Order: sequence, then C-alpha cells, then structure tokens
Amino acid sequence: MRVGVPKEIKVHEYRVGLVPGSVREYVQNGHEVLIETGAGAGIKASDADYEAAGATIAPDAAAVFAKSDMIVKVKEPQPGEWVQLREGQILYTYLHLAPDPEQARGLIESGVTAIAYETVTDARGALPLLAPMSEVAGRLSIQAAAYALTAHRGGRGLLMGGVPGVLPAKVLVIGGGVVGVHAARMAVGLGADVTILDRSQARLAELDELFQGRAKTRYSTYEALDEETDGADVVVGAVLIPGASAPKLVTREMLKGMKEGAVVVDVAIDQGGCFETSRPTTHDDPTYVVEGVLHYCVANMPGAVPLTSSHALNNATLGHGLTLANRGLDALRENAYLRAGLNVHKGKVTYRAVAEALGSDYTDAAAALG
Repeated sequence: MRVGVPKEIKVHEYRVGLVPGSVREYVQNGHEVLIETGAGAGIKASDADYEAAGATIAPDAAAVFAKSDMIVKVKEPQPGEWVQLREGQILYTYLHLAPDPEQARGLIESGVTAIAYETVTDARGALPLLAPMSEVAGRLSIQAAAYALTAHRGGRGLLMGGVPGVLPAKVLVIGGGVVGVHAARMAVGLGADVTILDRSQARLAELDELFQGRAKTRYSTYEALDEETDGADVVVGAVLIPGASAPKLVTREMLKGMKEGAVVVDVAIDQGGCFETSRPTTHDDPTYVVEGVLHYCVANMPGAVPLTSSHALNNATLGHGLTLANRGLDALRENAYLRAGLNVHKGKVTYRAVAEALGSDYTDAAAALG
C-alpha cells in the first residue's frame, strides 16, 4: 500500500502524522511512504531524514492525496484537504466530527473511509489512540493556566503554588479521566490546592488512592459545580463522551459567580467544549474574556509541543496503522476495537454518537463494511 503524509495546515499545528522511525516500520512491512516536503519541519525532521528512513518526498500535498491509498494525519482535514479525498482511500487521523458538521459533510461527500483516532477502543474499553494527546493536553492545561493567571495576561496575578505565608491558587478539575489526572498531577506538583470532580464513585475512589490526599475529590453535581467554581482560581474542563459533543457543564450563570481574572481551560473544546461560553481559539490568540473570566480554548493544545506529541502519538497509532496498511478494510472487519474508530465509510456515518450529534442517519460499521 502507498501511505501518504501531508504537512499539517491547521493554524500553528506542527505535529506530523509519521515520524521517521514510523516510516521505517511501514517500509519494512513492504509499503511505500510518500511524505510532503517539509512535513517534519515542526519536529526538526528534514526531508533527508525521511529519505534515509525509506520515504519518497512529494513536492506538495496534492501529490500526496492523489497518489496515496491511505492518508495518515494528526488533525482533522481542513476544507482544502477533504475535497482531495476520494472513495477507496483510507483516512487515519483525529476527526472530532460531532461538533463539526461542515467537515462531516465533506467526508461524507468524498466517499472516503475515515477512521478517527479518538474513537478506537481496546479490550478495557479505553481510548488508546486518544490517551497520549490527552496526557499532553492535561499537562499543558496547567502550564497555560499558570501563564494566564499572571497579571500581564489579564489573570488574577497569582502564582500557582503560592509562597510561604501566601495561599496557592485553587484549581478545580472537572473530570477524572486521562486529561483530568494529568492536569491534577501538574497542578499538585506546582503546589496548587486541587479538587477533582467526577460522577463515578469507583473512579473517585481510584483518584483518592492515587493522590493520597494531595488532591481532594468530590462527586460532581450541579450544586458541587456551582460551589467549586465560585471558589476556584482555575477551572480545567476535562470531560469526554467518546465521539459525542461534550456536555455544557459550566454555565454562564456559574461564571458570574467566579472571581474576576480567574481562568478556565477547556480541554474538551475539540468536542465542542464543556463551558457554555467556550469557542475555539488558536495558539496565536489563545484567550478571551467572558463575565470577567479568562477563557483558554485552544483546539490543538498538543501542537505547541510537537516533538513530544508526535512521538507519543506515533507510539500509539503505529500498530493499527500497520494493520490497516497490511490488511486494508479487512483490518476493520477483523478487529472490533479498530472498527470502533470508523466514523464515515462510503458516504455513511458509522459512529452512533456522531450521527446523533449531527442529526444524520446512522449505519452500523460492520454492516457498512459488508
């Protein structure tokens, strides 16, 4: 199979679909890899590095899309990209279709087989291809919040961990999954006063054991959200419903009760965000203010650390990627966990949560594959 990797074109997206080491794995498995020139510049990988790994360098993205059987990317295809996709081609990348009907229509009309990293599962019911970027985003959320809290960025002028004799910032993490755990770890490490909300009693028990009192846990109700946001200096939204739009948990009314200059970081923004007042921002212009509260809603947070992120992502996606290249659509027919990643196939929406969010007809993935 010919596997193509175009350069990412989303604003300030420096990650790359395949690092040179992954290219070598594809080549060793008998596949041809076509890399757009400069695709690895963000991770300091030159065209020569890719050629040494066995890749062929394409002059532009058009050549990659036209000549490849499978496209491996990081972020969802942009309008100029999805029009180049075609039936019979496999797209393997993050999609986040639920809050993005325009992209969904583009993929449906193209006829492409679109596999979303974020809905591939494993035997434990976890999301192994989403996890590494969730880890990065969780950690970055605290870095971003610490910077946004400074006075010159419009924040309250707080040092996250305080100093002797001065209280640290209060950090509220909504959601105790992968993002939430890594956000809490970073905040605890900086010396912040951390509380985690979650609706699973079993998960709260695990978090209590994990943090050993260094972070507090609380069952998530509207009353708890209201009380905890009122006292928080930082709120991290780390809520995920696989493939679906994120629930709007923090309302504008709740924001009105927060401190002026407090910071909210919406890590769920790729799925529409979990704050009522959230809208996507970019690394160029990452924050805005609503009701006196600073919002950080960058939709591709891990793109800020592309070297770490690209290697972490490749570690997770390589195995399934090789299986797709080796087996084609049979890989989806044979592996239910990989098939869970199939969101669109030959004009049909094959992931129920996406279909429900878009108000589209749903076709079972196994039935669509035949």
